[in-house]
Amino acid sequence: MATDPRFLPPSPFSRLVTAHAVSMCADAAIAASLAGSLFFSSPASSSREKILLYLLVTMLPFVVVAPVLGPALDYRRSGRRILIAVSMLGRGVLALLMARWVAEPAPEGLLVYPLAFGILVLAKGYSVAKSALVPAVIGREDELVRANSRLALVSAIATTVGGVPAFAIQEVFGAAWSLRFAFVLFTVGTLLSLRIPSVKLLRTAREEALEYGEMQQPSILLAGSAMALIRGAVGFLAFFAAFSLKDNLFGLGVAAIMAVTGGFVGNVIGPRVRRRLREEQMLAVALLVTGGMVMISVLLGTVLAFALASLAVAVGAAVGRLAFDSLLQRDGPDAARGRAFARFETRFQVTWVLGALIGIIPQNVRIGLGVLAVVLVLGGASYVGARRAAGSRPMRTTLRPQAVDRAVGRAAGSVRRRVRAQRGRGRRRRRPPPDERVVPLGWDDEPTG
Repeated sequence: MATDPRFLPPSPFSRLVTAHAVSMCADAAIAASLAGSLFFSSPASSSREKILLYLLVTMLPFVVVAPVLGPALDYRRSGRRILIAVSMLGRGVLALLMARWVAEPAPEGLLVYPLAFGILVLAKGYSVAKSALVPAVIGREDELVRANSRLALVSAIATTVGGVPAFAIQEVFGAAWSLRFAFVLFTVGTLLSLRIPSVKLLRTAREEALEYGEMQQPSILLAGSAMALIRGAVGFLAFFAAFSLKDNLFGLGVAAIMAVTGGFVGNVIGPRVRRRLREEQMLAVALLVTGGMVMISVLLGTVLAFALASLAVAVGAAVGRLAFDSLLQRDGPDAARGRAFARFETRFQVTWVLGALIGIIPQNVRIGLGVLAVVLVLGGASYVGARRAAGSRPMRTTLRPQAVDRAVGRAAGSVRRRVRAQRGRGRRRRRPPPDERVVPLGWDDEPTG
């Protein structure tokens, strides 16, 4: 992959990677600026009330992303690149405005919350646009997992690169200056995103009518359900560990480190797994192996249990995400890829929130992890069974067979028109009059004297 010209500068994909890295650095700077005591500055009951508000806020951006930003990606020739640039520029402007109000007391300080909401909306729109743009800048289906893996690894590295200096700036100069640092990064990212080539979308009315049918492919629907279950597990474990280890900062730190490590490992091994397994098989393995590892963690102590469970779920989520993104990029409708990603991202966020809501309910550690393991294993088994049942059907897709039928029909119609035209020209020919007929030599009726 390192020597593949599609991944080397100045390829379109390398330009997308560069812009994505700067965007992740800026997002990390904003997160470091706003990091506070959401979980740990108040009693558990008060924290749970704040968490409920936080979970509601995380869902609200998708009210805008799914019905508005998704279609906007598909109706313009360069809609995906434009949305990436607009998202970075918009987040930069909002970060600069937040720097003005972040240190102000109420009621002026409350303006930070709608500004933060705007940043969330634009960040989700950016994520959808980036995922929808990957197939166009790669061009080969067998490279999608590796391309998505590289983007995920860049995200992990860039988050650290951007977060550490932003946190240092916040500690020394205050949150306002770290937000201004984010503004500078977003400005650079905007300029870099404009260097990404435009993507030509071939969209016809007939293809629009068939998009819904292609989105109903069993491969896409079942993969979406499997990935939603994994996202729900991530949300559950994150908040379950946060409240179970609230008084054990060492254990919570170990669990967090294992989760970060698991995400990095999953993104590294994902392309290697893809060489041996298809995307559908990767999702099944992610569910079953993750469930088995979580089941083993039930037998360990509290800290070790959460450490192993966090590692397993993070690896499974990373591998599953790579598989799902590549599968949707492979089988989804080309002309409606933005809407497809927006739709599934909304579903995944809902399941993540539902898992988090269950995770904040006080419960025994062994019971909670045991139930999570059973749900993952049953989900993996159900996914495998449903895939086999769907694979036995004679037709898995809607758009591609109909597209082939249309192409064959157009070719047959062209042949018929040519045949009819040829016959028409033959009928229009008239025989010449007798006096104009050319008589060959020696065929005269009367010999000449």
